[in-house]
Amino acid sequence: MSTDLTTPATPQALVAVFQRVLERDDVAPDSDFFDLGGDSLIATRVLSAIARGYHVELTFDEFLLAPTPAALAQRITAA
Repeated sequence: MSTDLTTPATPQALVAVFQRVLERDDVAPDSDFFDLGGDSLIATRVLSAIARGYHVELTFDEFLLAPTPAALAQRITAA
């Protein structure tokens, strides 16, 4: 994923990350990553994309607590 650092961490930006990683178009801001078929190995790809794109290191535990694009955007913004 090549997130542009000028793009804020919005729910829609994270929807795009989920869509690319999960290879699905039916992702909404409140879509749960695991309900969409994601697993712990694929979650590492999301976390890596966030780290590269936003320079924020989220843990897997944080991802488990915020498995939707909207919740992740809040966590990134807070970090």
